[in-house]
This record gives sequence, C-alpha cells and structure tokens, in this order.
Amino acid sequence: MFGQWERDVVGTMKDYKMIAMIPARLGSKRIPKKNIRYLGDKPLIRYPIDLALQIPDFESVWVNTESEELGRAAERFGAGFHKRPEEFSADHCTNREFTYHFMCRHECDYVIMVNSTSPLLRPETLRGFIRFVKEHNYDTVLSTISEKAESFYRGKPLNFDLKNKVNSQMLEPVEKTVWAMTAWKRETFMDLERKGICPVFGGNLATFPIPKDEACDLDTEEDWHIAEGAVRARELAGQEPRYLQLEEEA
Repeated sequence: MFGQWERDVVGTMKDYKMIAMIPARLGSKRIPKKNIRYLGDKPLIRYPIDLALQIPDFESVWVNTESEELGRAAERFGAGFHKRPEEFSADHCTNREFTYHFMCRHECDYVIMVNSTSPLLRPETLRGFIRFVKEHNYDTVLSTISEKAESFYRGKPLNFDLKNKVNSQMLEPVEKTVWAMTAWKRETFMDLERKGICPVFGGNLATFPIPKDEACDLDTEEDWHIAEGAVRARELAGQEPRYLQLEEEA
C-alpha cells in the first residue's frame, strides 16, 4: 500500500531541485515559545537548521514563520526567512495552507519539510530520505515509525487475531506518521490545491520508516522531557554500561 513495498526497486538518482522548509510558529500553545526554548545546549529551532545545512542536496534552507523576530534569528543561524501570513499561523491552520503559500514563492521540484519538533533526527537519516526521494518518482513521502505490536483501532484489532497469541516478530508492522520529514512534489501539490483537493497526502504516496529514537514529536511537556532524556543519552553514548554486582552463591 502507498507504494512502500516498491522500495527494493532502486531507481535512477534524479537531479531534483530541492528546498528545505522548516515550519516554526513563535506563538505555540501547548509548549509556549517552544522554538526558542533551549533543549540541551541550544534552542529548538537550531536543530533543524543545523541539520538541513549539512545536506548539500538542498539548494536553500528556509524557516517558515509568522514571527519577524524568529525569522531574524533563523537568518543569524544561516537559514532564510519566509514570512508566513498571520492567518496561516492560527491554531486551526495546517501544513496544507502554509506549504502552499511557501510553494507559490519558491520555485523547485520538491519541498522537503523538516520539522523543528523532531530535534533528534540524525544527518544520515535525512540523507537516506533524500536519496529515497531522488531514486523514485513519488509525489508525497511521509516519515513514519514501523512497529510490530498488537494494535487496535476503535476497539478492533488491526494486525492480529484475538483468538491467537503470536510472538511480536511475527506480526505485520503498523506504521505511524511522525512528520519529522515530509517530501512534496511541488507541481502535484499545487495542482491538487488549486482543484480543491487536499494535497498533503496527494498523488503517488510512499512511507519512509525512521528509527524510533529519532521520531519524537514535541507537542506536550511530556514529549519535551522525553526529548531531554534522549539528548542526555546521546551525550553519554560510548560509555561502558554498568551492571548490578550479584553475589555468588556460597
């Protein structure tokens, strides 16, 4: 489904013109001012900027925000500033509106959305995502996590039988969209939007699973605390593990 099973067919690398778009509101509600809040040793907005600037495939990197102050900060960090209209920064607005506005002003083949709310993305994951986009001709590519776990939807099992228990490795994986990275073919997105069709999941769609430890989505304080723990864990990476010393039997 959605073309993801075609990933074993490696296509020719195409020289697409790609632009990175980092959406970032200053007026976030659930985590106030999260894009300028420090996570570890730098503000959240620096994570996607620093990440995207490491990728030579991007012709340019832009922060898409309603805030002049945040836009100027993004420029100091090395990104461009795309001024989003205030009406596209309201709580009811989605990436459909502000992405279309961005595409109307930036010529390219693909817009790659890199979310500031996913600060744990590694460069190799983003490079793999870009490579996947270049090797195929999808209109939309969503980042996901793939989990082999007994899953329910509206109280009904999705990928298992209530009458049988099998080991988790035998289950069909369930994919969850995490919005860490999204690729949209500009031509398809804009054409669908002009026709009044939702372009966010439009055209020929594929999914791209990413590691679970990179898939956090900072929407709540609980999410923030988890991300802080992950950042700390990376700082400790490479240290030898410690174990409880058990007493030997007499």
